[in-house]
Amino acid sequence: VQLQASGGGLVQTGGSLRLSCAASGGILSNYIVGWFRQAPGKEREYVAAISRGGGSVSYAASVKGRSTISRDNAKNTAHLQLDSLNPDDTAVYYCAGRTAVSRELPEAVDEYPYWGQGTQVTVSS
Repeated sequence: VQLQASGGGLVQTGGSLRLSCAASGGILSNYIVGWFRQAPGKEREYVAAISRGGGSVSYAASVKGRSTISRDNAKNTAHLQLDSLNPDDTAVYYCAGRTAVSRELPEAVDEYPYWGQGTQVTVSS
């Protein structure tokens, strides 16, 4: 499966963005979808994940309460809604996929074998 993230941009502090992850060459419903981000000079970090059917989600503490992950398997897409953005959210955001081997939603980068190109999110102060 190939994944492509989109929807990034430049927003002011307090603004919102809705990122999308489109899948091709495979059926997205076969995969757990995770979102990660990488700021300049920092390691890639976990943001959120959603189960294959969408019934289970998890968030990193840094975005919990102001982010919503969702998916539309009929459209082979997943989304990450980011609200109340601040400059610390500035990063390249990536979507990633993995097949489910348990009910857990992995948070480690190396648990996801499929990655899309990232989309840049820049939050100005």
